[in-house]
Amino acid sequence: MRLAILGGGALFAAFLAGNAIWGFWAVYQIAYGAFVLMAAMIAATFFWLWRRRATPLALGMVMSWAGGAFVMGWWWLFRILGHPAAMTEHPALFAGLALYLTGTAMHFSVIGANLGWPRIGWAVPVVLAASVSLALAAAI
Repeated sequence: MRLAILGGGALFAAFLAGNAIWGFWAVYQIAYGAFVLMAAMIAATFFWLWRRRATPLALGMVMSWAGGAFVMGWWWLFRILGHPAAMTEHPALFAGLALYLTGTAMHFSVIGANLGWPRIGWAVPVVLAASVSLALAAAI
């Protein structure tokens, strides 16, 4: 735990130094791009674990990390490419969101099972989150 905290602090310090030298957007794009690529690698690793049947959580992790990599990668490329009109409201982004949300629901299913929730209990946090999001969107 100590090493993780020290590593996070060192990375934050490196970001601040980069910000002072190259500016916010340069450091942000580099860090964001690295995160997108690592998320894709993590998704591939969990896919490998799922294929090997190493852990029952692996498929949910594949979906979550792949969806995250897709969505974050979309916005990373969108910015790098200068906000192309073709990407502004393209429905392909929904594919990444579907992966991400499916993985999330699978995680709630495992969490619920381990907490002794009823079999459909996983849907409660999913429906709650969707309801709050819908209410906020409707209020805007």
